[in-house]
Amino acid sequence: MKPRSKKLSLVFHPLTLERWDDFELLFGPRGACAGCWCMLWRLTRSEFDRQKGDGNRQAMHDLVAAGAAPGILTYHDGRPIGWCAVAPRAEYPALARSRVLKPIDDAPVWSISCLFVAKGWRNRGVSVELLKAAAAHARRHGGKVVEGYPVEPRQPRMPDVFAWTGVVAAFRRAGFVEAARGSATRPIMRCATPVRGGRTVKARRSGRSAAPAARKR
Repeated sequence: MKPRSKKLSLVFHPLTLERWDDFELLFGPRGACAGCWCMLWRLTRSEFDRQKGDGNRQAMHDLVAAGAAPGILTYHDGRPIGWCAVAPRAEYPALARSRVLKPIDDAPVWSISCLFVAKGWRNRGVSVELLKAAAAHARRHGGKVVEGYPVEPRQPRMPDVFAWTGVVAAFRRAGFVEAARGSATRPIMRCATPVRGGRTVKARRSGRSAAPAARKR
């Protein structure tokens, strides 16, 4: 494995059916964590619990087989080492049920809902690059506003299992700014959005994002 001080050479690809085996390899037999397979926010809680494990794996496979690209895989030396889920907010029913993460305006939003980095590659900046790649993917598909829901740990370190939506520090390094905060530890963060002429419009601290002047890509 390369030294921590050396910049990693990462390659990013949307998850497609051709890359499903890589997704399974990265997530392992536990589906990343407790049989989730990145389906928690796409289902009701009862549905999720009922099909935890193989049922969730099959549900994600069916989604990809139908032509959806629900996230981004990152590779190092040809091996999948990280994942970032990103899709239009409307595809995540759990967000509609959340009081803390409720919409802050009427803008059509793409949401970053999950980050997973393989052990041995954590704390090396992989999640920051994944966030950038996910935002770029959203923009290529017409997304003007890209937001995430990281946690801000009360302690310097927190167990990885509780950081699956990312941490505030990584989002800031990826160019996101806080747009709203429904709880002490869970802000809504939005990334800077490029508009015509190369100018950048950032989300305001007031909780509303500045509207892009024109659609790009």
